[in-house]
Amino acid sequence: MTAPHPPSIDALSRLLPVVLPAGLRVSIARAAVEHSRRDPTVDPVAETQRLGAHLTASRQRPVINATGVILHTNLGRAPLDETISQRAADAASRYTNLELDLEDGSRGGRMSYVISLLCALTGADDALVVNNNAAALFLSLMAMASGRSVPVSRGELIEIGGSYRLPDLMASTGTRLVEVGTTNRTRIDDYREAIDDTTALLLKVHPSNYRIEGFAEEADLASVIELAHSHAVPAVFDAGSGLLDERTPWLPGPTPAWLAGEPGIVQSLEAGADLVMFSGDKLLGGPQAGIIVGDGDLVAGLRRHPVTRALRMDGSGLAALEATLEAYADRRAAELPLWSMATMSAEALSARSEVVVGSLEGASIIEGASTIGAGSVPGSRIRGPVIRVAGRGETDFISWLRADPPVVARRDAGDLIVDLRTVRPDDDQIVAELLRESCRS
Repeated sequence: MTAPHPPSIDALSRLLPVVLPAGLRVSIARAAVEHSRRDPTVDPVAETQRLGAHLTASRQRPVINATGVILHTNLGRAPLDETISQRAADAASRYTNLELDLEDGSRGGRMSYVISLLCALTGADDALVVNNNAAALFLSLMAMASGRSVPVSRGELIEIGGSYRLPDLMASTGTRLVEVGTTNRTRIDDYREAIDDTTALLLKVHPSNYRIEGFAEEADLASVIELAHSHAVPAVFDAGSGLLDERTPWLPGPTPAWLAGEPGIVQSLEAGADLVMFSGDKLLGGPQAGIIVGDGDLVAGLRRHPVTRALRMDGSGLAALEATLEAYADRRAAELPLWSMATMSAEALSARSEVVVGSLEGASIIEGASTIGAGSVPGSRIRGPVIRVAGRGETDFISWLRADPPVVARRDAGDLIVDLRTVRPDDDQIVAELLRESCRS
């Protein structure tokens, strides 16, 4: 008996969502037919639909973050407000003076304005921006320490999401890592004993995504800086999260308690660090970027390094960073989504939660906590009310992901937890409709 012919490529491609480009739909259909030919148990129609559903789900689109994790790495970290997003969109969709000096028509530097803002805000001599903080550290080590040694505390040999490991990055730059101290205790004498003629710099790394507590000790930044300078080598600080100033002068009232222990960029430079690097999309609340501030001669050397061009930011990202830094310079940073969410009062959250829950049976408002996320301020919690849907964690978590728009909540002991701190107020109604469906089913 002759095996039935599979449906035509054209017929299969018409089964796929039109949101996928026509060329991609054809490619999916061909892949499904080829798979069915290699394995007769595979149904080409079902395989086409499976592949199409997978690609459609992976296509980037807006989601509603109801997890309470403000800087959610899986959801893009710091959201930008509409004004900043528009600055980035304008830079991407129109010609700009990215590398043109409008005063005399000569070629200009793409970061001149950003550098001025960063120096004014931090007190640094100079600044440089690359595409993320891993790139900032990579460039610094490549330019300053390749072929030489750099002591690092064992308690600071960080690993972050995506399998980034500090020892691996250092090795890729040709830097020889010298581990000092132990995982839980590193003293300044451990650094001192590691310094020799091959030492290029002393590197201090802020463990922004974990805490070592209990029987623990670390050499503080000031001690490492003093030791480095006594041996005429630079002190480099990877501050990671990027809290611009420990005093948070852009916020009304005292510095939030959940920021305790988080190093400020201003204070790190004031302590004498020669270079400080940090992320743009964490506690700065801006776009993805790796920002380096500090000594003018050292930054100039980084700028001249050939790797710098391979790591630079694009024009739209720089436009978003400019607008973010302007908000700090104008003391308007409290309006950035990061800070407006983090400082939202429990009373405001409670009022919103009551409107969303209404009189639904099965949903209740309980005391909970939000987190900063993205490896920032680990262990800190921002207390506030959250919505609990009892017994619906496993069922609703997946169904809400498949909603339009998708809504991401969190699961806790079989319950679904909805935290409106990270939900835009104009999306509350969408969350309320999903809650009503959950409580009816």
